[in-house]
Amino acid sequence: MLKISFDKTAESEYKILCLGAHCDDIEIGCGGTILKLIENYKNVIIYWVVFSSNEQRATEAKKSASIFLKEVQSKKIIIKEFRDGFLPFHGIEVKECFEQLKQEFSPDLIFTHYRDDRHQDHRLVSDLTWNTFRNHLILEYEIPKYDGDLGIPNFFVHLDEGICRRKIQYLLDAFATQNNKQWFTDETFRSILRIRGIESNSPGNYAEAFYCRKIFF
Repeated sequence: MLKISFDKTAESEYKILCLGAHCDDIEIGCGGTILKLIENYKNVIIYWVVFSSNEQRATEAKKSASIFLKEVQSKKIIIKEFRDGFLPFHGIEVKECFEQLKQEFSPDLIFTHYRDDRHQDHRLVSDLTWNTFRNHLILEYEIPKYDGDLGIPNFFVHLDEGICRRKIQYLLDAFATQNNKQWFTDETFRSILRIRGIESNSPGNYAEAFYCRKIFF
């Protein structure tokens, strides 16, 4: 198993681009990893981009991003308002958003959706990530859902109990519109973190998992 350590003495800028089709995707898929990166790097610069929202959900998304990134001095939160479930039908406009991001920001690390995710919005964001950013480290995160499309990830970030608890609490507090959904629970989020922790022999029992298709040293 490849192990990559977080260097707590890192002083240089570390640029991270977080991409999510929907307002809670980034938090669900890689919220714990983001919190760990913020703890371990002093000069993190984060672009946080959500593509699909409406007025109410955009308010939640901004609240959530602000909570997750409260320790980050340099950040940009972008909430687009493309229609949920219709992202592929706005392909030209979405691609233009990616091209603008490429001109503005050259990240060291990109978080995006899993390429084989069954949700059409997720797949488009993943495809355009790879289409736009050709020389970057890209980690594809996973979202549990009805479709049952969880796969076999090959990159794990170990998390401790404290970070997992914060991630889940931030999610539940920020996204009140989702609390009536049967899957949007502490149990759901903690279960997948625990399973990925088992698979990667995490000393803290928990982990977030990703698909890393290309890595350069």
